[in-house]
Amino acid sequence: MNTVHSRARRALAGGFAAALGVAALAGCNANSSDDKGSGGSGASGAGTTIALLLPESKTTRYEAFDKPLFEKKVAELCSSCKVSYYNADQDEAKQSQQVDAAITAGAKVLVLDPVNGDGAGGMVTAARNAKIPVIAYDRFIKGADYYMSFDNEQVGKIQGKALVDALGGKGNILMLNGSPTDPNAAQFKAGAHSVIDGSGIKVLAEFDNPDWSPDKAQQFVNDQLSRTKPADIQGVYAANDGQAGGVVAALTGAGVPANGLPPITGQDAELAAIQRIVAGQQSMTVYKPIAIEANTAAEVAVAVAGGKTAPETATTGIKQTKYQDVASYIFTPIAVTKANVASTVLADKFYTADQVCTPQYKDACEGAGIK
Repeated sequence: MNTVHSRARRALAGGFAAALGVAALAGCNANSSDDKGSGGSGASGAGTTIALLLPESKTTRYEAFDKPLFEKKVAELCSSCKVSYYNADQDEAKQSQQVDAAITAGAKVLVLDPVNGDGAGGMVTAARNAKIPVIAYDRFIKGADYYMSFDNEQVGKIQGKALVDALGGKGNILMLNGSPTDPNAAQFKAGAHSVIDGSGIKVLAEFDNPDWSPDKAQQFVNDQLSRTKPADIQGVYAANDGQAGGVVAALTGAGVPANGLPPITGQDAELAAIQRIVAGQQSMTVYKPIAIEANTAAEVAVAVAGGKTAPETATTGIKQTKYQDVASYIFTPIAVTKANVASTVLADKFYTADQVCTPQYKDACEGAGIK
């Protein structure tokens, strides 16, 4: 593991536990607002306004981690700053209206995680016309002033390698990718195929899930089970943990015992996924320490909103580079399996052992050495 990233993760460890408390108190922070899509800024008080625009709420991370972590760091760095929050609920038109609202409300910088990265050029143009810089958060937007995300193709490679290794380079799999409008999804998919293709594994069927929906993932697998026996599916590539949960529901619903599930990948280190991993129901997930991304975004946003230059090296230890001619901060993803749950998500205080080891998973946790 990159030692810079390891040190940064340890330095940020306490932020996750605090974020859980902040998430529970969302809306109580005087420096933040909680507007899930009405289009208004919802902010109060004088000061510099930073707009945070996230794409959806079905994926747990956005409102449980990204939002509270970002707001908390902005408040630490700039007591006079306020965060106007918008969530597009996976609606591209709604997000465009929210961008317009943020501009009209006087935001000094937009931190934008687009519903559709390829279709977000108009939002960048609108901001540029208003002389407002745009930070593309987690998903790339051509023409943005800054971009920050994890190495997304590497995420797919990590997932693909885990599946190939688990199957010994043979067998049949299903592939469930992310939304075609999400630029990250294409990178995850490309990374996974770069490992799976030519490995000896056969892809029986593949699905690009329009909105990353766990329900649609479950339905896709159910459809495949109407023509393929569960025993003929030796593994499943699920691009994220939500879809992995849908896969597990479909397979167990078809009679596959929970302790007899094939290797299933994931991403995001959602709590339910960590519990499935400990119980042997999901083989792995990709952990992306969200604090390092949210804190870096907050640092850059505060600097740019104040008319300063973004740091060459953020206080999180991440150096500014270039990605497709956009100044970027790229973070390293981490594979999590039963063997390293304790040394990754628990060591970072992303979750506590008590959160993972509920009564249902107590025995599994003891078997994995988690106390």
